[in-house]
Amino acid sequence: MKTQLAFNTEIYSSVELSDGKAPDWVELIPAGPTVVGRDGRQWLFDEQAQMLVQSSFTTRAIDLPLDWEHATQHRAPKGESAPAAAWISQFEIREGALWGKVAWTPNGEIQVTNREYRFLSPVFDFDPDTTRIARLVSAGLTNKPNFLLTALNQETTENTPVKISPALLAALGLPETATEEQALAATTQLKATAQAANTEKPNLTQFVPRADYDALGVRATNAEQALATQKKADHDKQVDAAITSATQAGKITPSTVEYHRAMCQDEAGLNRFKEFVTAAPVVAAATDLGTRKPGDLATALNSEEQQVAKLLGMSEADFIKGKA
Repeated sequence: MKTQLAFNTEIYSSVELSDGKAPDWVELIPAGPTVVGRDGRQWLFDEQAQMLVQSSFTTRAIDLPLDWEHATQHRAPKGESAPAAAWISQFEIREGALWGKVAWTPNGEIQVTNREYRFLSPVFDFDPDTTRIARLVSAGLTNKPNFLLTALNQETTENTPVKISPALLAALGLPETATEEQALAATTQLKATAQAANTEKPNLTQFVPRADYDALGVRATNAEQALATQKKADHDKQVDAAITSATQAGKITPSTVEYHRAMCQDEAGLNRFKEFVTAAPVVAAATDLGTRKPGDLATALNSEEQQVAKLLGMSEADFIKGKA
């Protein structure tokens, strides 16, 4: 959507004092759908325009300046001073007209209170094809009322091409090349979706009480812990069986049992140990030392037995056999 800046709009709004003080709210754009300037130009300020103006202000997220005689457009570009008389912080649609909440600077409040300035003039962007107002840029204090609302007092026009805020288009899920019609359609769709969500009754079958949900969570946690404990016990049994088998087969020595047990802490380690045992040679073959019995042994005769054998005429070997 191509837009142009209109700051010579010939639309004015008087700044009425409230109890002798500068007002907190001022009228910025009159009720439409068509607003006409003193010089004959006219713009469209319908519901779509209202939505665009409010959306662009929300996206901008900073206050708009209310200056003197549109210094923001005339003086600031030339590097000259363009102070604000007030700051516009909020928009509100009242019976089709755009109102703004303002916070006056000391100088601005004094000049309005003293009635040195009595009228406002808005500066806004509009679509040159439809003349629809798309964004409020700023406003200015002036003393040349021209209509029943706000605007500048010159009769010329200065146009500057602008685009819809990229941030607003991104929020709507649209590309930067999107047209005004596409932006309005996306906004309308979002509004319809939000209204449908607010009116739709929840399906109670899709929800459970919080206490039941928490209880299920505790049960699931306990079940996971019990399963993990059981898996570890089963794993430890497999490790013990594998190590015992390897020890009995002489593939590992008793002194290395704890080393191999530490290597079997997970399933992958146990599998590596089994592969090692399969390929390893016997390093500690079983022996019969524990079951071996002594052979035929004889105990030497003492001196008395030797004397008896001699008296009997027997050799020591015969004496021993007879003794046995």
